[in-house]
Amino acid sequence: MKSKIEIKQSGITNLNVDAVVNAANSQLREGSGVCGAIFSEAGSRELRKACKEIGGCKTGSAVITPGFNLKAKYIIHAVGPIWHGGDEGEEELLYGAYEKSLSLAKEYECNSIAFPVISSGIYGYPKSQAWEVAVRACNDFINDNPDYSINIFFAVLSDKSQEMGEKAIKKVTGE
Repeated sequence: MKSKIEIKQSGITNLNVDAVVNAANSQLREGSGVCGAIFSEAGSRELRKACKEIGGCKTGSAVITPGFNLKAKYIIHAVGPIWHGGDEGEEELLYGAYEKSLSLAKEYECNSIAFPVISSGIYGYPKSQAWEVAVRACNDFINDNPDYSINIFFAVLSDKSQEMGEKAIKKVTGE
């Protein structure tokens, strides 16, 4: 089966995937938005305990926990950068968060993964730029791992986000 990148208009926890990606903070604390929804639906107590045992995660990287009460077997906690104007390595850090998430998915034999558009919410990364980095990182991973099949989904909640994502996919992949 050929790996692919798709956009689904759905809450991330509703997708039937092997791993969901949490747009995490570096302390791995329960937050709001996507992070809050994942903690709530996975089971806050268990997930807080698992994250506390890990201790934290550097910006531009990711760690993994069980999925607890989610449909997904795993939660990959990816820490994207806070936007400071683009001159503080934000693009490399954001790319790294996706790259590490996908490497963990492969290590744990996940054949499907769902991402939010990391850093594009309260962290302020411009949405269209965040989409391009996300799609480029995912497309590079697919190209660098031709013998590994994974379906990569982006969970979005609006038509506008879906349109931005589809535009980024066409720009990056030419499809």
